[in-house]
Amino acid sequence: MISLYTKDIDGIWLAVACNEEKIFATSFASKENRAVQDLLLSIPFNVPFQHSEEPSVFARRVLDLLKNIHDGRDVSLGVSLATEHLSNYTRKVIETVSRIPVGFVTSYGSVAKAAGGSPRAVGRVMASNPFAPIVPCHRVVSSDFTLGGYGGGLKLKLDFLKREKRGYSAKREISINGKKLQVFPVEFVLRKVGKGKY
Repeated sequence: MISLYTKDIDGIWLAVACNEEKIFATSFASKENRAVQDLLLSIPFNVPFQHSEEPSVFARRVLDLLKNIHDGRDVSLGVSLATEHLSNYTRKVIETVSRIPVGFVTSYGSVAKAAGGSPRAVGRVMASNPFAPIVPCHRVVSSDFTLGGYGGGLKLKLDFLKREKRGYSAKREISINGKKLQVFPVEFVLRKVGKGKY
């Protein structure tokens, strides 16, 4: 049985669908019903679920994790994501995007080089990311460092990136299954936005 939990923190509704061992989906929104709706779109259709008022110990831990990610803090996940029902390609993209560290962004094309597929295919996976913001789709931007798309809206994506700014100045390469993922400081995006280019 999957349990759904929500929590209002400073006007943002954080939501998690989990059992006592794994996260099946997470979401956040300005309204509780939107956060729950996003959860329902992401959980496996053949698993029973219930909406619970009082979070379990595990759910409370996940909600705290979501709050810390929302606030731009460095976090250690230490939780399992239920990805068995997702396609192999979706799992590859999620694994790749999960490796983008706080303070950095990468492009849809860079994710495609590391995970396979095309930038557009990566964009489709990000648009239906069942683990936002644990899987940080907000850190995936266009190759010219404009924001690209974001289900929660571009202002929300920009706010995330501003909170994650760390003052880095050099790009890095991350090795993922023998392939390289190039990541760039968030400041590259913020400079572009500062010039009026969303």
